Amino acid sequence: MKPGLAKGTRDFTALEVSRRRFIINVLQRNFELFGFQPLETPSFENLSTLTGKYGEEGDRLIFKILNSGDYTSKVNQEDWEGKSHQKLTSQISDKALRYDLTVPFARFVAMNHNQLTFPFKRYQIQPVWRADRPQKGRFREFYQCDADVVGSESLLQEVDLVQLYIKSFTDLGVGVTIHINNRKILSGLAEYAGIKDQLIDFTVALDKLDKIGKEGVVKELLEREIAQESIDKLDFLFTQSDDALENLLQLKEKFTGNETGLKGVQELELVITRSLELGVEVKNLVFDITLARGLDYYTGAIFEVKANNVQMGSIGGGGRYDNLTEVFGVKNIPGIGISFGLDRIYLVMEELGLFPQEAASHIEYLFANFGGDESLEALKLIRQLREKGISAEMYPENVKIGKQFTYAEKKGIKNLVFLGEEEIKNKTVTYKNLEAGAQKTVSLEEFLN
Repeated sequence: MKPGLAKGTRDFTALEVSRRRFIINVLQRNFELFGFQPLETPSFENLSTLTGKYGEEGDRLIFKILNSGDYTSKVNQEDWEGKSHQKLTSQISDKALRYDLTVPFARFVAMNHNQLTFPFKRYQIQPVWRADRPQKGRFREFYQCDADVVGSESLLQEVDLVQLYIKSFTDLGVGVTIHINNRKILSGLAEYAGIKDQLIDFTVALDKLDKIGKEGVVKELLEREIAQESIDKLDFLFTQSDDALENLLQLKEKFTGNETGLKGVQELELVITRSLELGVEVKNLVFDITLARGLDYYTGAIFEVKANNVQMGSIGGGGRYDNLTEVFGVKNIPGIGISFGLDRIYLVMEELGLFPQEAASHIEYLFANFGGDESLEALKLIRQLREKGISAEMYPENVKIGKQFTYAEKKGIKNLVFLGEEEIKNKTVTYKNLEAGAQKTVSLEEFLN
């Protein structure tokens, strides 16, 4: 059988792994600078933990795990013959691969809230799985890098997370625009248009604006049975100015007497104003009134990060989810979190040529194998280099030097070392820098220093 990869998954070469680690190290350093502590949760959860947290579309994309053993033995025969996937799923599967890191985190908080010190700040860097259609920048297995704070309603958390985004992407050299909105503004818009009971239908369609355009959104709203009259009232959404505070002022007028909408405007105004006062540039922080994000659990601020100068979906996102732990029976634990999309950040950095040389993993020294006593002396010297934290290895076979040269060049090894009979006698080392082509003979002491 010809081997192949499952759709939406990848193998990573040494160079790719090194570059991914470079991104992770930058994010991890910044997470800890901002006071977040690490956490890891299992790769799979009870299906009931995940179901109903991501909206209708999200539920369809959860990878279910078949029960072990004869999973068909307990299936209701009528359901089996009726081929009802919803009824069958609960009978043949009670676990699933995690869809994101936020819901497992909420489950962790609900289980351990009596032992945690609030506000509790955690970061998590682990893979997640989604049964999505693979395309550029979208995979079925990918890493999320999350930072969340629970136990605080302060809007200064939102301001701090904007700072975390800006610092992290600046350190990576990636120019970004942070799009920000507030779920209360979306609720206010639904109330303003008289479609309060169709909020989810409205936000799911609106969230697709950048993909399907105004025409596509209007068409989907009509398909979801939202009246043309309501759609007409929302037409101003598609003609926003570049001035965030001006757009918020326009909303204030429309939201007269609309308590939820006005609260959303006030919250967003504070976050944007404070961020600008702390040095965030206007061009890097955009109030995007059409930003909805399809997840049902956001209750306040919503973030989405897009890379400048490259065609790519969002490379980060998040928001406030004050009610999330309630579904696990624990009330009054407000939360807010953001995520960095490692895989998409990698693609952006690769396309823009932003990876530094040190992001690649290279062996510093390859020792030529001359066999016999020479190879033993070479191994002794290699051990001393490794103790100093310098990477080194010896070619395993005593073959023609040309073959050893070729191996070193193909692996991107910087230096080829010759420790022959003459060098051992004189206590010297000869090495050739394969990048510059220069060859030197130095004393053993000088080489080790």
